[in-house]
Amino acid sequence: MRVGLRLGLLGLVWGSIGAGLLIAWAASTLPDTSQLAQAAHHPSITLRAADESLIATYGDLYGEELKLTDLPKALPEAVIATEDRRFYHHFGIDPLGIARAIFVDLRSGQMVQGGSTITQQVAKNLFLTPDKTLLRKVQEAVLAVWLERHFTKDQLLEIYLNRVYFGAGTWGVDAASRRYFGKSARRLSPYECALLAGLLKAPTRFSPARDQARAATRTAQVLTNMVAAGYLSADEASTIQKQSFVLNAVPITRPGMRYYADWVQDQAATFGLSGDITVVTTLDPKMQLAAEGALEAILAKDGAKAAASQAALIAMSPDGAIRAMVGGRDYQASQFNRAVQAVRQPGSSFKPFVYLTALEKGLRPDDHFNDGPTRIGNWQPHDFENRYLGDVTMAEAVAESLNTIAAQVGQKVGIRNVIATAHRMGITSDLNEDASLALGTGEVSLIELTTAYSTLANGGYAVWPYGIAAIRDAKGKVFYQRQQNTKGRIIQAQVVADMDRMLQGVIQHGTGKAAAIGRPAAGKTGTTSDYRDAWFMGYTADLVAGVWFGNDDASPMVKVTGGSLPAHAWHDFMSAALKGQPIRPLTTGPGEDGVPIAVNEEPDTAGFMRVLEQATKITPTNTPVALPSYVPQGHDPR
Repeated sequence: MRVGLRLGLLGLVWGSIGAGLLIAWAASTLPDTSQLAQAAHHPSITLRAADESLIATYGDLYGEELKLTDLPKALPEAVIATEDRRFYHHFGIDPLGIARAIFVDLRSGQMVQGGSTITQQVAKNLFLTPDKTLLRKVQEAVLAVWLERHFTKDQLLEIYLNRVYFGAGTWGVDAASRRYFGKSARRLSPYECALLAGLLKAPTRFSPARDQARAATRTAQVLTNMVAAGYLSADEASTIQKQSFVLNAVPITRPGMRYYADWVQDQAATFGLSGDITVVTTLDPKMQLAAEGALEAILAKDGAKAAASQAALIAMSPDGAIRAMVGGRDYQASQFNRAVQAVRQPGSSFKPFVYLTALEKGLRPDDHFNDGPTRIGNWQPHDFENRYLGDVTMAEAVAESLNTIAAQVGQKVGIRNVIATAHRMGITSDLNEDASLALGTGEVSLIELTTAYSTLANGGYAVWPYGIAAIRDAKGKVFYQRQQNTKGRIIQAQVVADMDRMLQGVIQHGTGKAAAIGRPAAGKTGTTSDYRDAWFMGYTADLVAGVWFGNDDASPMVKVTGGSLPAHAWHDFMSAALKGQPIRPLTTGPGEDGVPIAVNEEPDTAGFMRVLEQATKITPTNTPVALPSYVPQGHDPR
């Protein structure tokens, strides 16, 4: 027995020495704690629509650093009752709490409770890695004791509430309050305090934005904990339980907005900011909803039988401000933005560049051409179903999307000049100097093409697409405000007027009749070989929109032309987006006082360069990506 006692004492001594050495080693590896009062985090970007409604948030969100006296007393009480009921009675480590947790875990056969105190969580969250190693656990305990010696309990609780993670990218109770309830933590109700306290165990699982029923169940448990801790009576808890909350400030209102949000976020990131910022964008939520609804309705109704799996839409004001963007049918399934990143053949929607070049070279809309079999070198363009109309005017050729006439006009004015016109109007993709380019066999993005049509919509002035209107720092100070473009005319007004009239004919009696919306509008259909891509591009005096239908693998659709699904989607979107707005003539029509707008103003090349220089101060980082392509056959069925 004496031998056993001696061995036991010897083991105790050596165990104590080993524990001391382990603690000493852990203490020697502790991180610097001198910056405890300073919160360091990754900058966040908050995106807001033109009406200041919230679109999305990127990065970690932090709110205001608050004192315990700033908060409703129910908040710290709910946290203590749920996370560390003996917080004010232990020295950083709670042996009773650890013993209780072990007992509960053993009885249940699984890990149900943890023994970490709030002080230990502060140590872990602020200074240590999440690794579950012996060293890390010892470091956590040593740090907790150290923190208890250098800070008061109230200070530690303040640090915890201001730094702990509440889910959805929010750190600290004020950021969480603003994220979930749209208000400062100072104004939280007792029910909302209990709800936030309930998030700490599993922020994603108990998030009210994800599952309000589960969040309510968890909140009820927190109120029960508060009763057990003596903070509430059973009657008070029952009364609070009957309260409710209003979920506000959801980061992403609809998945469809994510295409636009990602596009703007990429641009905002190029500023190289070091702090939290709020970006006020140009997005119009009503138009965005209309855009998403129009495309989804068409795809749901006709997509399957037409073998059309994807669609994209961009709408912008005539000055280039993006009002709506849909980059695909399902953001969660594919984040590839077909409105910005995809480059596809535009078909006949490219022809306005051919005819605009012709007008600038002196041709007129009523000039006559012969629509018949045409050969240019080894290339022989064909009209839709090889149907030829014979003698037609250039205006009729535009309305009916006649390929032979576009090819003839392209040769007459020179393809190199057509390319120059396209680039001047906003096409940034490289274009091959080939005769078939007149029929849209080059590859462009939807945002490029929509920008080019905006130049016609605004009367001939240069534009650049943009989504950022202003940027504010965390204190609300505006350090970037987009200035109104110094307009540079790049197309003579008379030429714009002629283009307007010809493109109005497309909708009034040509291939785009399905796009008619009961107000002055101009546009152009576009379809590529084997029905691989279908487009409708159009504009009114107030809004420009481009629509594309197709498949990511460039597989053919079932006879989908620009005048069918895209024109119908354009009609539905524009009708909803412009509802309630006054009907106005196109820009080159009579002014508000009835006096025709001057059409003899000459292009201002220097002004165009000023606009381009100003616009490119923010450079989009979404580089266009070419999807699987195919060999053009020169057959463009409208």
